[in-house]
Amino acid sequence: MGWTRKILRVNLSEGTCKSEDLNMEWAQDYLGSRGLATKYLVEEIDAKVDPLSPENKMIMATGPLTGTMASTGGRYTVVTKGPLTGAIACSNSGGYFGAEMKFAGWDMVIFEGKSPKPVYLMIENDKAELLDASHLWGTSTWHTEEQIKKDHQDPQIRISSIGKAGENGVLYSCVVNDLHRAAGRSGVGAVMGSKNLKAVAIRGTKGLAGINNFPEFAKVTAEKKQILAENAVTGEGLPTYGTQVLMNVINEMGALPTRNHQTVKFEQAGDISAEAMAKPRESDGKPHLVTNQACFGCTIACGRISKIDEKHFSVENKPQYHGASGGLEYEAAWALGAANGVGDLEALQYANLICNEQGMDPISFGATIGAVMEMYENGTLSEAQIGLKAPFGSAEALCQLVDMTASGEGFGAEIGLGSKRLCEKYGQPELSMSVKGQEFPAYDSRGIQGMGLTYATSNRGACHLRSYTVASEVLGIPVKTDPLVTEGKPGLVMAFQDATAAFDASGLCIFTSFAWSLGDIQPQIDAACEGDWSMEKLSAVGERIWNMEKLFNLEAGFTKADDQLPKRLTTEPAQEGPAKGLVAGVPEMLPEYYEIRGWDAEGVPTRDTLDRLGL
Repeated sequence: MGWTRKILRVNLSEGTCKSEDLNMEWAQDYLGSRGLATKYLVEEIDAKVDPLSPENKMIMATGPLTGTMASTGGRYTVVTKGPLTGAIACSNSGGYFGAEMKFAGWDMVIFEGKSPKPVYLMIENDKAELLDASHLWGTSTWHTEEQIKKDHQDPQIRISSIGKAGENGVLYSCVVNDLHRAAGRSGVGAVMGSKNLKAVAIRGTKGLAGINNFPEFAKVTAEKKQILAENAVTGEGLPTYGTQVLMNVINEMGALPTRNHQTVKFEQAGDISAEAMAKPRESDGKPHLVTNQACFGCTIACGRISKIDEKHFSVENKPQYHGASGGLEYEAAWALGAANGVGDLEALQYANLICNEQGMDPISFGATIGAVMEMYENGTLSEAQIGLKAPFGSAEALCQLVDMTASGEGFGAEIGLGSKRLCEKYGQPELSMSVKGQEFPAYDSRGIQGMGLTYATSNRGACHLRSYTVASEVLGIPVKTDPLVTEGKPGLVMAFQDATAAFDASGLCIFTSFAWSLGDIQPQIDAACEGDWSMEKLSAVGERIWNMEKLFNLEAGFTKADDQLPKRLTTEPAQEGPAKGLVAGVPEMLPEYYEIRGWDAEGVPTRDTLDRLGL
């Protein structure tokens, strides 16, 4: 579809919805989605703004390949200043919502101000209006989606919404679309809640139009789909096992963070793995995993649909959770499981369901529970303070705490602050396994050294999706590198960061990069979009986006001191596995990373770098 050339500006304070022309000069420099939306955001808000104030803005944006026949063309992003970190936030989601936005004729929607009462935005092609959401406030994302479709008598409306977590200001609440796809990290749902915006509902019937060179686009997308189908990861591993294929792999190589990163292997990893999900249960003879599922236009289908054991303690008296729904992905299974020492697959699925239903990032939630359990075990937190016993390994505590956090009840309100604020409050800041206030994903940086530098330098706080060096260090994609060494990793991280920014800006899924390089994206963009989209230009887009995000963070007050890991990872060696005796080598990698980025010793882009990128 390329660009629709239209953006919708919604002023929640005034209750207005106005169409504007897309800035095509910016589109040529930032492409779309993450890149273009971030450009609009940094031009329109003060980097020092309170993320939960009306002055912050929130942008939902598609890429030029969103809604097209390109494989995985269903992505959209939510861009804002994140309340969990205070840094730039860009959360990416699949499903069908992004494509529907394009079919309605919009490249992006910009939300500004704050509504005096709960509202939702209803878009039907060119028509957009804010409608009363009082009857939806206080309900889940699942109820919200069902009710909006019922109210408008249209089951094909696509909806993104927040649950109770976003309304209650959980700092890692997310925006959920299509029941269990999510713009998951950095607290974008809390920003939406702070604006009294419950949901965005879209019905688009304009279909596909505007491809610059359609015959060439049809030809090249077909060729690239074949590459995905023939690749071992995108054609076999992910469809069969989903991202959960990694659980046993990462555990065996001694890089699975366990019990709040105290150790690097989890003795029950096999019990919460992809293989365990596919194995029939002893209780009812049925497997946990029901089927896989694909997002719009996706030929990989890595999504999981699971059915919880109806006899499990978490749901035995809650029949509303007995049906099949969104299943565990690797990051969620790790955060809810190994991070807390919990090896009960059904308990993990229950917590995952609540995160989907009420709109919470399972990574930050689970990792925060890991800090809670460590403070409980070391005596910092008592049973009376938490409201229950919370030792490592307690599936019962996990299930109770996810309910409390989603609803903001009791100690759950404090868990909703995230691990950084929680650990600081109780005098143990060193127990927050986070960077810039955002909790780590499922890879220990002592066992996968490139991921340590990835976490430390990520513009949105600790994140695997900004530079997935696991592809190279573990899977050998595009080349195999040694996960235990620091040499060469600064260049590897930078290359992954810039390429990922370009992938995100296109509107395609980053999982295609297991089989594709930027050279596979380039001809698809070149055929879809006007202008000369050479490899050189596309590479520059990725680097430009990364530096733009960095500049925003610097203006927001971040410094070199924020590009570091918790002391546990840089001073406490791994006790077992291939990485035994190693710590994360970020301090030795960071100076080289700054240098090859064209930044000074304090991590600030030089004038030459900014001039070269047009920033």
